[in-house]
Amino acid sequence: MSLTEIHDGRQGGRGFSFEVLPPLKGNGTDGLFKTIETLREFCPRYINITTHHSEYVYTELDNGLLERHRVRRRPGTIAIAAAIQNKFGIPVVPHVICSGTTIENIEYELLDLQFLGISNLLLLRGDKAKDDKVFVPMQGGHAHTTDLIRQVNRFNEGFFADGTAIKHPGTPFTFGVACYPEKHEEAPNMEQDMKHLLEKQQLGAKYAVTQMFFDNQRYYEFVEKARAMGITMPIIPGIKPLAKRSQFNMVPKTFHCDLPEALASEMLKCKTDDEVRRLGVEWTTEQCRDLYDHGVENIHFYTVSAVESVKEVASRLM
Repeated sequence: MSLTEIHDGRQGGRGFSFEVLPPLKGNGTDGLFKTIETLREFCPRYINITTHHSEYVYTELDNGLLERHRVRRRPGTIAIAAAIQNKFGIPVVPHVICSGTTIENIEYELLDLQFLGISNLLLLRGDKAKDDKVFVPMQGGHAHTTDLIRQVNRFNEGFFADGTAIKHPGTPFTFGVACYPEKHEEAPNMEQDMKHLLEKQQLGAKYAVTQMFFDNQRYYEFVEKARAMGITMPIIPGIKPLAKRSQFNMVPKTFHCDLPEALASEMLKCKTDDEVRRLGVEWTTEQCRDLYDHGVENIHFYTVSAVESVKEVASRLM
């Protein structure tokens, strides 16, 4: 069954998916595979694999000056996707992003994915470099997700980016995109943000996965506004259990989402990470139950630093 069929509700019943990161450069797959083993008993519908292209780092030279160069800390998204699909038999959805790469390299990624029989993608712009005030694409790269979508569409039509015909086109890709119930940080307002989401749907996106949120009302209001604007594709809620005290400030700052006052107040009472983890499990469980009660059938979990929490939540729900 394709992801389109899953998100359209044709699989039936409640289910979930989750996201993983490729291992850091030089690390093996043991930790990643352990995460999947931990959650596979709950029959996830698919697994997303993030993509991390090169990023800027600074090296101090002997003369005391700093030299900026690019490194790639988490390579191997495509290989990891293939390994997961082959080892576990679970559908995979690798991220394809604009950040830190070129149109030519994206084309090679699409070819590799097609050779491997992986046809479901999540298309994203990706984060700006940490020291850049605004997103700056690499020379020869894309500035917007919509540009990336157009490249994938052209590939699906049987043409490379330079217009050359593909002699033996393979299975076309289907793809989803990201969306933001509390607005993308760079959007001037929610209306403009939603217009971009509508454009992505018009260009062929089959579903959207939200940034993490902790207040379901924000999600419901977002979906209602989206439907009023003509956005009909499934909007999959992205959920993450809080697990550390440091996330009280870090999560809202990094992911540009609010913690509801009820959750924030309870977090302030926690003295240890373990207390936060228990609170996160309770909050996320109730959040998911409420989503299911409102007709949501697919929930997407962000698992970084929260694998055991996601397992406990899933065990309570499934």
